Amino acid sequence: MSLLSEKTIKIDIVSDVVCPWCIVGYKQLEQALEQSNITADIHWQPFELNPTMPAEGQNLQEHIAEKYGSTKEQSAENRQRLTSLGESFGFEFNFTDDSRMVNTFKAHQLLHWAGLQSSQHEHKLKLAMFKAYFTEKQHISDDEVLVGIVSSAGFDKDEALKVLQEQTYASEVRSRQQHWTNNGITGVPAMVFRDKYLVTGAQGVDNYVAVVKQVLEEE
Repeated sequence: MSLLSEKTIKIDIVSDVVCPWCIVGYKQLEQALEQSNITADIHWQPFELNPTMPAEGQNLQEHIAEKYGSTKEQSAENRQRLTSLGESFGFEFNFTDDSRMVNTFKAHQLLHWAGLQSSQHEHKLKLAMFKAYFTEKQHISDDEVLVGIVSSAGFDKDEALKVLQEQTYASEVRSRQQHWTNNGITGVPAMVFRDKYLVTGAQGVDNYVAVVKQVLEEE
């Protein structure tokens, strides 16, 4: 990419495809950028919430209860909150009793592959994966499903399948994950503005507007 303008901010977003607050945080950021008349050069960075999750996944409610100790009622309340937040930003969450948490390492490998083509390719595929998992309830640890998402996003499905079968970028993805955890990232979303300003969690539109303003002023 050519030299970025002063009104373009490079943002690394460390996230997982199965993290609902990651898509909420991104949607909040997107609106904040629009309000601020700022463009962003976004780079999605890999993070696995559940790196030991088996291929078949686990019922989402059971997983949340085991991992966080949430009751069924607390889980339902959180899902309703997320659904309402999603609606306010034009994103549809379809949580049901049979929703599943799945392993995302393969998804991150494909995102890395797309990112080697351009950050725009990676961004398009990441948003397609969010939609496939949360809206369409697709099993995004399955090769056939992932290749289908790649194809629907307009990319080469045969090349994507080869990437998965040969684990072409597995070591690179592991290395990038380690980089971020070594730098103190323990939860997502985590956004790094212009390689130096870290903001964690889904902060809300107004807070992101303030962050963007501060970054530009300090630069």
